Amino acid sequence: MNAFRGKRFVLGVTGGVAAYKTAELSRLLAKAGAEVDVVLTEAGSRFVGAVTFQALTGHPVWQSLWDDRIGNGMAHIELSRGAAALLVAPATADFLARLAHGLADDLLTTLCLARDCPLLVAPAMNRQMWENPATQRNVVQLRADGISILGPATGEQACGEYGIGRMLEAPELFDELHAFLQPKVLAGKRVLLTAGPTFEPLDPVRGLTNSSSGKMGFALARACVEAGAEVTLVAGPVTLATPHSVCRIDVRTALQMREATLQNLPGQDVFIGVAAVADYRPRSVEAHKIKKSAGPRALELVANPDILAEVAARNDAPFCVGFAAESQDLEKHAEAKRIGKKLDLVVGNLIQDGLGSDTNRITLFAADGAHPLLPADKAELARQIVAFLAARMEKSRA
Repeated sequence: MNAFRGKRFVLGVTGGVAAYKTAELSRLLAKAGAEVDVVLTEAGSRFVGAVTFQALTGHPVWQSLWDDRIGNGMAHIELSRGAAALLVAPATADFLARLAHGLADDLLTTLCLARDCPLLVAPAMNRQMWENPATQRNVVQLRADGISILGPATGEQACGEYGIGRMLEAPELFDELHAFLQPKVLAGKRVLLTAGPTFEPLDPVRGLTNSSSGKMGFALARACVEAGAEVTLVAGPVTLATPHSVCRIDVRTALQMREATLQNLPGQDVFIGVAAVADYRPRSVEAHKIKKSAGPRALELVANPDILAEVAARNDAPFCVGFAAESQDLEKHAEAKRIGKKLDLVVGNLIQDGLGSDTNRITLFAADGAHPLLPADKAELARQIVAFLAARMEKSRA
């Protein structure tokens, strides 16, 4: 599903060195099938020229308030009509101040005041400018005015310093726009997820684990945020980046995952148990590295708690979603899991279809039967899972 195809975006470019990232963003949007109009300020043109944006978008760039290409001379009115969003990137400290105070002395600021579409800004400035109380007051006002603030990130800056104020990268802004376009089917909901493997230590250097990458769980966390939910993610030992706006709690063992889950469970509307929790752990953990010996060595195991079943069995259980990764007989095992643990939904797949990869083939198992989804990347499948569970939650309330 291409959320960008047929959509039109207006990109405002102000005077910052990060303008080169907006050129890349315009390329990504055009490649995804979106129509892009660029409004370039005089200062912005000092960093990236109009010819560059015209070549990348296929459209002439807008620069002057007095541009007469629109018949009625009202470019500042007409440009936003029918647009999916207006994104200003980079948004300098000066631009944020002017926007917060309603100034309108060029095409871009006038367009922002007269817009007929949502406005998003991606700040870009030196860390001290971002942290300045005046800038922070302006950001508070912009948020209160319903303007979305994307970033900024922390990193190396053009001035040679390191800190917060760096504009998000073009792929990150692309993802933010993609998230912005998603239906907010979980608005006002709170979602708790587990993701990744667990690691059960044998000694200081060895342990029992599995090859779960955590990619599906992290994709679901992001999809839930895109759908408007407040998301808490309990993550096993993985190196994946935390999705934007997700509260992440890192754990290592199954017992730690259980503790973090139960601590954060009160008030949650949805629990999604994506993590591949180890079924067993060693009865005892050696204090020092186990030395190799010639003869066989016995390993005594004890069962780990079933976190998903424990949550689903509670009187105050939220909407519970489980995962079943099987090597064979998917429908048989997934249905047994759904019924045995009294789950609202089970997401099933064969491990050969998705373990460790960026794509998967899944089937949703609910009370009314199996619902297979077409193979897709995990980000797209996560959005389909979220849409399905949101519809089921809505139906259960009806």
